[in-house]
This record gives sequence, C-alpha cells and structure tokens, in this order.
Amino acid sequence: MKRGEWGEDPETLIRIANRGLIADSALRRVGVSGSAIHHRCRPGGPWERVLPGVIHLRAGRLTARQRSVAALMYGGDDAVLTGRAALREYGFDVPGHDTHVLLPVCRRVQSKEFVQVERTHRMPEVVNRHGLRCAPLVRSLLDAARRCPTLDATRALIAGVVQRGAVSVPELSEELEAGSGRGSALPRKVLREVSANVHSAPEAEARRLWLRSGLPEMVFNRDIVDGDGAFVARPDGWIDETALAWEIDSLAWHLSPTDYKKTLERRTRMQNLGIIVLSTAPGALRDNPDQVVADLIRHYELARSRARPNVRMVLPEEGNLP
Repeated sequence: MKRGEWGEDPETLIRIANRGLIADSALRRVGVSGSAIHHRCRPGGPWERVLPGVIHLRAGRLTARQRSVAALMYGGDDAVLTGRAALREYGFDVPGHDTHVLLPVCRRVQSKEFVQVERTHRMPEVVNRHGLRCAPLVRSLLDAARRCPTLDATRALIAGVVQRGAVSVPELSEELEAGSGRGSALPRKVLREVSANVHSAPEAEARRLWLRSGLPEMVFNRDIVDGDGAFVARPDGWIDETALAWEIDSLAWHLSPTDYKKTLERRTRMQNLGIIVLSTAPGALRDNPDQVVADLIRHYELARSRARPNVRMVLPEEGNLP
C-alpha cells in the first residue's frame, strides 16, 4: 500500500502534530488515507481517536495539556479554553479532568468525552498561554467557579487566586455581573467573603462563627505592629478592642517544618507583647462549632480583663506591610 509522504518519512507526522495530537484533515493532507487512519485507530492499534476528528499518535492517557490541545482542535479555530483547563495554563494547580471551551453561540459543536462545550454571546478576548488560546484569567476563574459543586470548593478556588494577587475582587465582581447568572450564587457569596479579606475556606468558616458569637468587630488578615511601628504578625482574625488574635492552625506544617517554625515564632512574638492568642484547628470549625464559639468568648473575656498592650492594627489605607 502506497502511503504517500508520511510513509516515506514517518517523522513527518510527529513534526506536524501538536504534542502528539493531529487532526484527521492534517493527516489526509500528507497522504494518510481514511482506511489507514481507521486501521491504525483500531482497538489495540498504535493510534487512538480521542475526539471526533482528533487523533493521538500514541495510544495512552493524555496529559492535562494534551486534553486542552485536543479540545481546541475539536472546537475549531474560534474555540477558547476557559475554566479549570485555562487556570492550569495560568499556573494554578487545580484538580479535574474536564476541559471547558467557549464557542460562539452560532456554532453547533456538542460536548464530547472530556470536553465541555459552552456556547456564548460573550466570546472573550484571547490570551495566548503556552501556545493555547485561553480566556482572560478573571473569566476563566469565574467560569470554573460557576461549576463548583459546593461552597467550600468555590471558596478554595476563588480565594486561592485572589490571595496570590492575580485578580482583584472588583474585577471578579464586574465580570460576574456581566456574565451568565447560571451557577453564580456560590461565587457571589464567596466574593462577599473575600471582600471581607477572608483568604481561605477555614477562615470563612471562622468568620461565620465569630458572627454567631456576638463579640465586637473582628477583622481578618490585618498587619499588627508594636508601639514603635515594627511588624509583629498578621493573624487570621483580630479584635482590636482587646488585642485578641485568632489563629486558624493549618495541618500543613506536618509537611513543612520550616512553616511550623515560623508559626511558632509568630505566636511567640504576639504573646511576648501581651496579645491573647486563640489557636483553633480547622477541623474544629466544622466538627465542634459550639466549642469554638465558647473558646472564642472565653479568650475575649480574658483579653478584656487585662490592660490592653501597646500594639496597633495597620489600617486598610496604610496597606499591609511587606
């Protein structure tokens, strides 16, 4: 059987493929017949048809980036990655195997295999990330958030990106108002929490328990300085009236002795200055909320019973210290 250009030089296919993936139409342009494609994609064959019109030249599991490449081939020249697939191209480590692509509303391509197709009147401006067409980060994040199944998952996704300074809350709010209302309830709730400077799912749970406690105003993730203006710590929660710090202890220190050492040093600095520190495990927020509220009230009473130390909170207009 005459195999054309690809038969004379088998490396031709590798050179014209994108990360081992190639469209049927590209195969035919170099002389690969339909029957040859069908034969090589048979069960147990050397190639695999991963999506309609898209061939993987080496059978086997695709990487996340290969899924994104395949999805864009399948969607066509106007397809754009968004959601978790695009977040990975922006450098965020997010779980999930589905690959979300946006297409103009006039297109009739359907979701298939691992590809989630969303047709939209609001096609975004394309951002090139590692050679892949992606939606802007703010759009990609909210498209992913609208598909999160739980409030905690939505918190973790949005707060993680905001905490790194990659997007701002006003940018997210503006995009959320401009976009589809479908699936927006959880992202809206999380944006209200993030606006209060809550950086993580445990901290959001802590904020809700503080609201239950009836105690005076608590702020989150604010810098505390001593009487000379030197940085002391940035506790998770802070009641300025009595200089009470609330720390939501992460279990991550088990994997990082250096981080644990920093946690102990921060706590010691606060206690040396007379700050009352309450430490709470994240699991207690969920499993024993009544006890956490009781502990918070007791520590507040303890802090109120002594003279307030000479420390102050850095106000928002001053900015957090580096």
